[in-house]
Amino acid sequence: MTRRRPPARRRGRRSSKRQQEAEARLLVWLTVAAVVVGLVVMAVAWLAAHRWVAVVAVVLAVPAGAALLRRRQERARREEAELRGLRYALTQLDALHHQEFEQAIRELMRRDGCSDAARVGGRGDLGADVKATDPFGRRWVIQCKHRRDGERGSAVGSPDLQVLNGTARPVHQADIAVIVTNGRVTSPAQDFARQQRLHLVDRRLLAMWAAGSQPLWDLLGALPPPRRPSTLS
Repeated sequence: MTRRRPPARRRGRRSSKRQQEAEARLLVWLTVAAVVVGLVVMAVAWLAAHRWVAVVAVVLAVPAGAALLRRRQERARREEAELRGLRYALTQLDALHHQEFEQAIRELMRRDGCSDAARVGGRGDLGADVKATDPFGRRWVIQCKHRRDGERGSAVGSPDLQVLNGTARPVHQADIAVIVTNGRVTSPAQDFARQQRLHLVDRRLLAMWAAGSQPLWDLLGALPPPRRPSTLS
């Protein structure tokens, strides 16, 4: 009969091997740390002996940093000017992919002064495609319904509004819940929106808003009062 090797001995060998591997890894890390510390010490000592290098670096860094800051400020001003001039025609909006449509709605909210406007649409968005805070401190939650055929496409119905109504306030803490579409809205959906204090932006209202004449809150009625003072008040 073949005699089996005692299990305890095999476990002891495996444990010893793991310990050796751990010690080897520790040695590598200690070596790397010692090299890094040595390089830092050498660099500090060299700079201490050549202080003029640090002075020159500071002298060069200050104007370079100022120039970088100016370029960023100029770019921000250009982007702000472009945003203020943002306009969309309905034909442009009709031609967009539904994700691009959501992005366009985000940009329109930013144009109106919602600097934190963000597109959050996607799988598991729980009825919110765009979120934003207006200059009056009110939280907007917007669901976008893009129709490739525009007014000839399927109308937005009550089930779409029920999803928004079920999540906008309890889940997303919305002050103002809106559905935006480049198409039509059914009469039952309009009735449901009035009952539940939801706001509808249909094709006609979208055209007015996208043209840039007024911010969205000036086009909608029965909005909650501002949460904080604003220069736009």
